[in-house]
Amino acid sequence: MKLDDLIYHTGQWLKGTGPYSNIVMSSRIRLARNLFSVPFPNKASKKDLLHVLATVQDAKDKIDYFKDATLFQMNELDSIDRQFLIERHLMSHEHSSNPEGKALIVSQEEILSVMINEEDHLRIQVMQSGLNLHETWKIIDMIDDKLADILQYAFLNHWGYLTACPTNTGTAMRGSVMLHLPALVMTKQINKVLTAIAKLSFASRGFYGEGTQARGNFYQISNQVSLGHSEEDIIQNINGLIRQVIEQEEQARQALILQNKPMLEDKIFRSLGVIKNAHIISSQETIELLSMVRLGIDLGLVKNIDRCTVNELLILIQPAHLQKLEGKKLSATARDIRRASLMREKLGGA
Repeated sequence: MKLDDLIYHTGQWLKGTGPYSNIVMSSRIRLARNLFSVPFPNKASKKDLLHVLATVQDAKDKIDYFKDATLFQMNELDSIDRQFLIERHLMSHEHSSNPEGKALIVSQEEILSVMINEEDHLRIQVMQSGLNLHETWKIIDMIDDKLADILQYAFLNHWGYLTACPTNTGTAMRGSVMLHLPALVMTKQINKVLTAIAKLSFASRGFYGEGTQARGNFYQISNQVSLGHSEEDIIQNINGLIRQVIEQEEQARQALILQNKPMLEDKIFRSLGVIKNAHIISSQETIELLSMVRLGIDLGLVKNIDRCTVNELLILIQPAHLQKLEGKKLSATARDIRRASLMREKLGGA
């Protein structure tokens, strides 16, 4: 698989299927792992990093699940390629900087990605569409076990898995769910919900995770504590919280329909009209408009456009994706023009 092949492929997590997929865009589980007796990446020498990279690559080649996966060396990718992988939620912003000794493994369906030498030696990630943390855990647990059969992890019985950041020590697991919450935003209940989430020791972040702001009414909610909790406990706690948020979003949607359906329909169809007819448009405006169109689809108001198409567009309109589609670097204005034409192409506009 070549990097450019990904642009014409829809990742499994964007399919718009699975439990509660009208509100839950994706479920993700990430495990941090380090190799025994090798300094963590922030203290490692170049020789150490290259040793980890070679060791993990050798392990990859011995595991059947990785047979169709591709390893991308960060120092062989330009800045647009690295941004492209960030936009696809396959790696972090941090992994893009100082690329020497870093790599990324990506599976064919983009279900699995493994960052090598980010904050930890390994950041293993599995993503699924909808509220599907149990299935996601089943996959990543199997992959982790197979890697552990070959690699010697840094692990202590009392503390669990040792990590560069102490907050990850223990299971070293982060479970997160991407939610689309337009009704809670429109009814001005979102701040109350996010405050309650924070009090329960969960984190809420934007579309691209840590350090990003919410865009297009998308919120990523994840656990913050892994020490002293089993993986099953963490998943159960996240699922319980997410179901409560889903229920509140569903109630808010019903309230909008019952109390002000004409206003809601006007907002949805104005959004659809703009993105079908605009000839220059920013990414921020496009995301906000697509959020309303997605709500219209979920409520059965917008016909002939499916949820998967909107999910895919949320990725394709990002700067690196537009430049990969065009095959060259584009100025900000040129990207706004290309973005608008892409929306018209995909949605049958003028």
